Amino acid sequence: MRDRLARFTQAAGDCVPDATATAVLLLVVLAAVALVLGNGAAATSDAFYRGLWMLLAFSMQMTLLLVLSAVLSTTTLFRTIVLNLARLPRTRGQVVLVAVALNASLSYLYWGLGLALGPLIAVHFARAAQERGIAIDFPCLLATIFAASAVWQFGLSSTPALMAATPGHFLEATTGILPLSTTIWAPASILMVVAYALAVALAGHLMMPRTGRPISQFPDSGALAAAPDAATAVAIAARGFSAWTERTQLFPLLLAAALAGWLFHHFVTLRAGLDLNSMITALLLGALLLQRNLAAFSHALRSTVQSCWQILILYQVYGGIAGMLQYTNVGETFARYFAELSSPMTFPLLTAVAGALVSLFVPSSGGQWIIQGFVTTESASALGISAQHGLLALGVGDEIGNLVSPFWIVVAASIARIDFRAIFGYCLIYAALWFAIGVGVFTFVPIGG
Repeated sequence: MRDRLARFTQAAGDCVPDATATAVLLLVVLAAVALVLGNGAAATSDAFYRGLWMLLAFSMQMTLLLVLSAVLSTTTLFRTIVLNLARLPRTRGQVVLVAVALNASLSYLYWGLGLALGPLIAVHFARAAQERGIAIDFPCLLATIFAASAVWQFGLSSTPALMAATPGHFLEATTGILPLSTTIWAPASILMVVAYALAVALAGHLMMPRTGRPISQFPDSGALAAAPDAATAVAIAARGFSAWTERTQLFPLLLAAALAGWLFHHFVTLRAGLDLNSMITALLLGALLLQRNLAAFSHALRSTVQSCWQILILYQVYGGIAGMLQYTNVGETFARYFAELSSPMTFPLLTAVAGALVSLFVPSSGGQWIIQGFVTTESASALGISAQHGLLALGVGDEIGNLVSPFWIVVAASIARIDFRAIFGYCLIYAALWFAIGVGVFTFVPIGG
């Protein structure tokens, strides 16, 4: 069985195009659908142009998130913590369980933590396992840890849930304020998070090839685990005052103090929540303090910047795709079609399917809720179902796109320095697992509201 699954994942990876090619294919398909649905060529083109650069700020945020987390991973503190945890398991099953539990916990706290640090956890756990003679297939472990991060969908950084709980949100006139106790902290949501994380750990253990590909077969990935602390590895060629500015801790401390002040202002003065900008600021603050001087920090930046090369153009193409979905009638038509087919029993299933289709084109949970939230909640109301039910069922579909679209897989694979196609097949299996558990939970477990 494991051999057949390994062959399937290999075949799936061989079939999927390059990430940018996949985005272009999605763009062509969506443009054709828009024309069929009555959008003129000029309107379709305009929608593409309006969306082309709308993810530009997001692209830079993701670039900083990836690079700074990689810089942080080279520090002694991060390596010590992860390596100590990686040495705890005694069997292959324990390796998978501890790694999944670690990344699922980080992802539940904030989705960016799981996305940025999960691949590095996989690298260190795979390296420690190989050193102890535990057979671990690195692509399978990486895909399993990446899949575990899906729990963020019902975690503390769930964008739709946070939006719906905020006074003045765009659907307040329709749904009112939806407290977090009735969405991400509802019993059904908590059951979903726990059941899925355990299922991922079990599936990862069962699917792991007996004679897999150890991390030593991926030298670029292995270098992440073997790299010494940048602070002790950098030779400074400059002399005099120039060398002092590179060696001293004064300048990192000054910048760190300014960043700490911004975080205090953000969280305490403004009472704002954790978002991408505050997450990036915290990563930069940690990297500066732990790298100790500018020479080490700059060296770490140079050695880790390669992790973000592919998203620089890819995300702009996805922006054009999202623009065509938002500024034509395609997104609304998809959502309305599935809503009209729903009954109280099939509502979670069809809402999740509709969400999965849209999520392939809109790689943003918040953006998808803006597009589909009104139709979803109106359909739920017509069927006598709570708005919370619609929000949670749509979250199941939204995560399908995150698990199968190259948009996010490329990010995880780039951090780990591995071709995303090596893990794509496993991600398809985990997407099916997520979908089955999610539809089952939100169909049969009562949701308040």
